[in-house]
Amino acid sequence: MPDTAARPAGTRATGALPNRRLASPTSWLTAAVLPLALAFGGCQPPPTPPSLPVAGGGLRGALGDGDAGGFALADRPIDFVFPQDHGPHPTFRSEWWYLTGVLATAAGRRFGVQFTLFRQALRPSVGPEQAAGWRTGQAYLGHFAIADVAARRHWHAERLARAHPALASVEVAPFAAHIDGWRLASVGSGFWPLRLHAQTAGRGEAPPLAVDLQLQATRSIVRQGERGLSRKGPDGASYYYSVPRIAAKGTVAVAGTRHQVTGTAWLDREWTTGVLERQYAGWDWFALHLADGRDLMVCQLRRRDGIRSGYDFGALTDAAGATRILGTEDFQLAPTKHWRGWPIEWQLTLQRSAPDTAPETLLIRAAFPDQVMALSVVYWEGVVDVTGASGDAAGSGYMELTGYR
Repeated sequence: MPDTAARPAGTRATGALPNRRLASPTSWLTAAVLPLALAFGGCQPPPTPPSLPVAGGGLRGALGDGDAGGFALADRPIDFVFPQDHGPHPTFRSEWWYLTGVLATAAGRRFGVQFTLFRQALRPSVGPEQAAGWRTGQAYLGHFAIADVAARRHWHAERLARAHPALASVEVAPFAAHIDGWRLASVGSGFWPLRLHAQTAGRGEAPPLAVDLQLQATRSIVRQGERGLSRKGPDGASYYYSVPRIAAKGTVAVAGTRHQVTGTAWLDREWTTGVLERQYAGWDWFALHLADGRDLMVCQLRRRDGIRSGYDFGALTDAAGATRILGTEDFQLAPTKHWRGWPIEWQLTLQRSAPDTAPETLLIRAAFPDQVMALSVVYWEGVVDVTGASGDAAGSGYMELTGYR
């Protein structure tokens, strides 16, 4: 159903936008959160922490430059505590809830769905800000996208709001993450199952979009890195966990046509104060559901000088649910085809755990080239297909590319 409700001040919705370059790669905070911070002046003195990103800061400016500025740091492994860690961590500068899924109708028509909610602290948390009404130092940015594989179209939208129960927030029990009507929330008293509900009214050439999905985890949480501490360099890290396999069912609607779909989704959770160091231009991230029941995440951090980072990371969960944490020495990624500067095909070489065993080779291809998120930040985020060395279908999933624009 089209979203026709009036939006509170400080939020916005957009449909598919023409691709455009930013002055620096993936600096979504520069374009989105800084104007919002300036708008807070009517309610309280405008927060001006020295860590707030400025134009030209790029990824490093968005995620922090190593100056904690009073924020908490991810600097040692911790024991995650649930359900609390499904909720927000306002003492850290940045955080995100990230859901992707590849879905299909009974006839085999495929769709990709992405929902991401970013939280950004504009100043260090001091006291119970979740209940502080308008006197909050938190801002939220939401991204929502549907990829229609058969039509080779990718539609995306964005909403921005300051933290307030009426606008955008994340609650722990029962869990609910929402921004201006887009909502990922627990259905009952437990965390699972979740329901994702999001819709847009359409704008310009973009049609109305809607998803209504029920989500049930079928695999345990994976703590990325060192028991959940994911290092991105000698001085940068995040707390990071994933739910790599989630059964999804419900509806996807484009331009008023509703499709009943089922499929598999992936949930990522990460919070940090500063993770990207000066030598990095961006990252290439893959979350793959393989046909043999394995779940694979790999991420490489692209250094500006072209040297392979020693902090590339990933995780491979087998069909029985056992997970192997991956480091730089366990995989290699090499682009094999580009489209308008985006690497849309890759060869992944994965070292096997057994010694003296030949590595596994997988080819990862974009389901179609133009799945660019051209919003406050430009990045590529979309459906990919996986084939084995002999060309057989081996799985599907999502790819994220940053720092190319």
